[in-house]
Amino acid sequence: MSAPPSDHSAAAESAEGSGATNAAQPPSPFAPLKNPVFRMLWLTWLTANVCMWMNDVAAAWLMTSLTSEPIWVALVQTAATIPVFLLGLPSGALADILDRRRYFMVTQLWLAASAGALWAAAHFGMITAPLLLVLTFINGVGLAMRWPVFAAIIAEVVPRTQLPQALGLNAVAMNTSRILGPLIAGSLIASIGTAWVFALNAVLSMAAALIILRWRRVQRPHPLGREPFLSAIRVGLQFVQQSSHLRALLIRVFLIFFHFTGLLALLPLLAQGLGGGAGGFTVLLACMGLGAIAVAILLPRLRHALSASQLLVTGILVQAGVTAAMAVAPNLWVAAPIMFLAGMAWLANANSLSVSAQMALPDWVRARGMSVFQMAIMSGSALGAAVWGQVATVTSVATSLLIAAASGVLALLLTRRRLPDISIEEDLTPSHTLRPPVARAPPPGRVMVHIEYLIDPRQSEPFRALMEESRRSRLRQGALEWALLHDIGEPGRFVEQVVDESWTEHLRRFDRITATDAALRERKRAFHLPDEAPAVTRFVIEDPRH
Repeated sequence: MSAPPSDHSAAAESAEGSGATNAAQPPSPFAPLKNPVFRMLWLTWLTANVCMWMNDVAAAWLMTSLTSEPIWVALVQTAATIPVFLLGLPSGALADILDRRRYFMVTQLWLAASAGALWAAAHFGMITAPLLLVLTFINGVGLAMRWPVFAAIIAEVVPRTQLPQALGLNAVAMNTSRILGPLIAGSLIASIGTAWVFALNAVLSMAAALIILRWRRVQRPHPLGREPFLSAIRVGLQFVQQSSHLRALLIRVFLIFFHFTGLLALLPLLAQGLGGGAGGFTVLLACMGLGAIAVAILLPRLRHALSASQLLVTGILVQAGVTAAMAVAPNLWVAAPIMFLAGMAWLANANSLSVSAQMALPDWVRARGMSVFQMAIMSGSALGAAVWGQVATVTSVATSLLIAAASGVLALLLTRRRLPDISIEEDLTPSHTLRPPVARAPPPGRVMVHIEYLIDPRQSEPFRALMEESRRSRLRQGALEWALLHDIGEPGRFVEQVVDESWTEHLRRFDRITATDAALRERKRAFHLPDEAPAVTRFVIEDPRH
């Protein structure tokens, strides 16, 4: 299988679906599948998620045979999700600094080994409730490692213009697996036993690893070497903190999943109230999955007709409407089509946000950024399930859902006024306008850079406002510290001070300069009065005690 191109010229293009003004026909939702690498990864993703749902069903069922205590059954889900919070950012950092193909393959081998251990413990009668939780946690570690690297790889193998369709197809795989996984697991449990679900998981996970092995991705080592692990985590957090667009996305993600996860959390109780029992619950989940699959096919047309912000607002309003409708649904026949619409709105919202997050991340920090995005989803879902479950306990299920729907719309109104429009994108095309400095020998210690500006003192306030943008830009690139110095004796003299962790990390920042950063540099230079460029001086911070 041939390797994908490592550098897409389409990276400079804006995402499709910028509004109804685009006269071109919307692309096919299946266009990314023409790419053989994406097709291979998509099949791997489908297989991996079928395994995930099979494992969840089998582990929960096995726990019910080991103990009748509800707390132990509930802890199965806790053991599966805690690794996402503990390892989300570290796994994203590893996915950014290691060979992504090999790292992805290792995650599948990890999952195959954990499934094999579960099979052995169950088949030979050694499984206990505590051991099941430990092995479920180990399996969750593999899942926490896998998601960020897969999210980063997808943006690498498809052109930027096909990214919305690629993410939509990934959502189709997820929702298809949500239906297939429990069906396969249930059939195996009923026919040959729970242990063989884990055995099938091990075989399929190993097969996925072998498929990934066939991918001949070319890994080009960075001339500066790998980024240190702890430094990579710091820079990833720093990038998210200093990116106002990404920060706004994370707030929206948290609020949306917080308000509307209550419908999923309370769905078993709704099914019981509608007289459907376990069968009715399965039907409602299947309808939701089918709705998600259906809207994935329609998303290119929706993106062609609406901007990203308009699509998200529409999705949130529909999500609030179906949440309220489920609170008053009289029977299963009415609830089923409502859940179909719920699946459509859920996927449309998730896709809009994930596409915007991908567009807000340059490749060098993509896995770290997407791992934080995943953590926002998980934290919003976990807290929302607990809050709306407690509200339902104090009041009723219907009241809880009605409050969730109303507060979700209120949150939408507040965030629309206070947060940036998600349709606005920065140009993250790598810029090579600045050449890195050359040193005879890389000096040890931190590096301090001074850039001196001589401006008209009457322009001090707009210059300071522009330098605030420069502060965020430098810190996003990985700078350790930033400060703006003002000469007391000469009002028009300002010095921008940037501190880097080392000489290597200073050089690394030159590779991270984007077209937006380059444009910002020109705006700063426009304030500089002399014809020559601002003077740049580099220092090594030495410790006189050594």
